[in-house]
Amino acid sequence: MRILSIGNSFSEDAQAYLHALAEQRGIDLTCVNLAIGGCSLQTHWENVEQNNANYLYGINGGAWAEKPVTIEEILKTQRFDVITLQQVSGFSGQYETYQPYLNNLAAYVRELQPGADLYFHRTWAYEIGSPHGHFPFYDCDQEKMYRALCQACESACLVTGATLIPAGDVIQALRTTVPAFDYANGGESLCRDSFHMSVTYGRYAVALTWLATLSGKRVTPMPFMDLDQGLIAEIVKVVNEVVFE
Repeated sequence: MRILSIGNSFSEDAQAYLHALAEQRGIDLTCVNLAIGGCSLQTHWENVEQNNANYLYGINGGAWAEKPVTIEEILKTQRFDVITLQQVSGFSGQYETYQPYLNNLAAYVRELQPGADLYFHRTWAYEIGSPHGHFPFYDCDQEKMYRALCQACESACLVTGATLIPAGDVIQALRTTVPAFDYANGGESLCRDSFHMSVTYGRYAVALTWLATLSGKRVTPMPFMDLDQGLIAEIVKVVNEVVFE
């Protein structure tokens, strides 16, 4: 399976361990990320219209290519089975910022890659107390941001026919059901800077969510890096519940 994400730093978080986790399970997966930090759907569409070579090209969660690329050249020269889109995190709960850019992007991707399945990445709410400049859009309330982005992403999938990748649901479930990740009560934050995923359990949980969603297979606990096996089991349980139940 070949996957292309047209995204930003949050798709970088999602893909960081995706290839490694798939390889560990014997799944042949190539992950390509076209990323611009903080990039919105509007900017992605403007880059398509102007054919701007503004994108970093990353593969399998590893090093970035030195030469920036355009969306068009990648879609015209490579074949993908899955293409993912997402909104920039601050606007993720504001559906009015999605359109008409999301519909335009979806149509463009389908025109150039008619054999690819389209997915939409539901990202996560910011950590409690985050100083991110867009958190006031949601009254600096994590639960309010989560509810808003859920509603917006449901609308995005409805109008485009894309399949949802419920990464944000897994992160919120871990925060509210696993004491080790209950940041408000002294648990570990799943974010490294209050909005990007931590390089340990945050990125692991999101990548596992992508793997379960894209493969259609329940995941099982397996050792990974130096992560605690008990917490891995907790994450696996939540991922399977969110994706399949």
